[in-house]
Amino acid sequence: MADGSLTIARRELQVLKAEKTIVLALLIQVFIAAFSSFLVVGLVSLYDPGSVQGYQVDVALSGSEEEARELLGVMNDQPGVRPVPYETREAALAAFQDGDVEAVLVAQRRDGRTFVRATVPDSNIETTVTVVQVREVLQAFERTERTERASSLERVPLDLPRQGTSSPYFGFTYTVLVPLLLFLPVFISGSLAVDSLTEERDRGTLELLRVAPVSFGDIVDGKLLAAAGLAPTQAALWVGLLRLNGTSVSHPALLVAFVASLALLVVSVALALAIVSPDRRTAQLLYSVAVLLVFGGSTVLPVNPANVAARLAIDSADPTSAAAVGAVAVAGAGAYLGLRWVTRRVDPATLS
Repeated sequence: MADGSLTIARRELQVLKAEKTIVLALLIQVFIAAFSSFLVVGLVSLYDPGSVQGYQVDVALSGSEEEARELLGVMNDQPGVRPVPYETREAALAAFQDGDVEAVLVAQRRDGRTFVRATVPDSNIETTVTVVQVREVLQAFERTERTERASSLERVPLDLPRQGTSSPYFGFTYTVLVPLLLFLPVFISGSLAVDSLTEERDRGTLELLRVAPVSFGDIVDGKLLAAAGLAPTQAALWVGLLRLNGTSVSHPALLVAFVASLALLVVSVALALAIVSPDRRTAQLLYSVAVLLVFGGSTVLPVNPANVAARLAIDSADPTSAAAVGAVAVAGAGAYLGLRWVTRRVDPATLS
C-alpha cells in the first residue's frame, strides 16, 4: 500500500481511540480473556447446568414397588440427586407442593412397559438445574433398562455407546470461548469499516480527504488496513492472555493468520457495501445480513470457522482444517481484489 494509505490508517486508529463504545468493547474482551478461568465456571453453569458441582436436588420417588426400587438404585448413583421415597403418589406430590422436595418421579409398569411421570417446578430460579438433573436420572434409568432387558430379546442388540466423560469446561472453552474471542473482533472490524466510510460521506469530509495528495483507492485501502489490522492484533492478544491464564491454545500463529484472512474477507465486503449503498443505515443492514447469511449458513457445514478454530486450538486439526484456512485466505484475497475493482469503477464525486 502507498504512503497515503498508511497515513489514512494512522488517522483512523487515532479516531478510534476517541470512540468510547469501541474502547469499552475492547475492555470487555480483555476482561473475558484475562479472567477466562474465573468466568468460565459461572458461564458453564449457564451453558451446561448439569455441570454445577456440589448442588443436590431432592426428588420425591413413588410408584410400583419393583419399578420404584430400580429407579431408586439409579438415583443413588447420580451425585446431583438425593432421592426421598414416599409410599404414595399423593404423599410425594404433597411434599412437592409444600416445598420439601424440588421434583417428583412416579414409576409405574403397564403392559410390560415402565412409565415414569416427572413433576418439576413451573418457573423459578432452580427450574433449569432441577430439569437437567431429572433428565440425567431418566436417561440413566433408560440405559439401565435397555441393558437389563437385552437378554430377553430374540436378537442380540448392538452394544450401547459408552457415556461421554469429557469435562463441560473443556467443551465450553474451546467451542464457545475461544471462537468468541477470535471472531468477535472480525465482526466489529467490519462494522467499523462501514461506519468509517459512510460517516466520511455523510459529514462531507470525504471530499476534504480527496483534496489531499491521496486517491480514493488510497483512502479505502487505509480504512481497510486500520479495520482489518485490528482483528488479528486483538486475536494475538487474546490468545496470549488465555495462555497466561492457564488455557492452553495450540497453533497460535495459524489461528492469528486465520483471523487475519477472515478480517480481510469481511472488511473488504463491508467497504464494498459502504461504497455502493446510499446511506449508513442501508450499508449496516446489508453488512449485518451478509454476515448472518455467510457465518450462519457455514455452521451447517462439517468444516466451519468455529469448528476450524476449535480444532486448531486443541491441536486436533486435520488436513481439512488446514485446507479451510487456505480457502479463507484465498477468499479474502479475492474479496480485496473485488473491492479494488469496485473502487476503480465508482466516481468518488458521486459519494460526497
